[in-house]
Amino acid sequence: MLTISEVEHVARLASLSLTEEEKKLFCQQLGEILDFARELNKIDTEGVEPTFHSIPLTNIFREDEAHMSMDRELALSNAPQREENYFKIPKIIGEE
Repeated sequence: MLTISEVEHVARLASLSLTEEEKKLFCQQLGEILDFARELNKIDTEGVEPTFHSIPLTNIFREDEAHMSMDRELALSNAPQREENYFKIPKIIGEE
């Protein structure tokens, strides 16, 4: 089972504000998910080849082709805020 402080830590990393009820709920739910992952770790996988996808996938590559990019004014025309020729966004680094 997770502790409230562990849930608060994860919430801070995700920039989430949680109520006390949500913290208690997530302690239970995230704890159950981690318990299930521990159960999966007990499965004997000796001799089982790693599988990344359940169906075979192939990459389809295309040649890089130079072409004109979108007009700057058109690209910025729906921006909520702009500063000269750039999108202006709110500062998010280091905020709590």
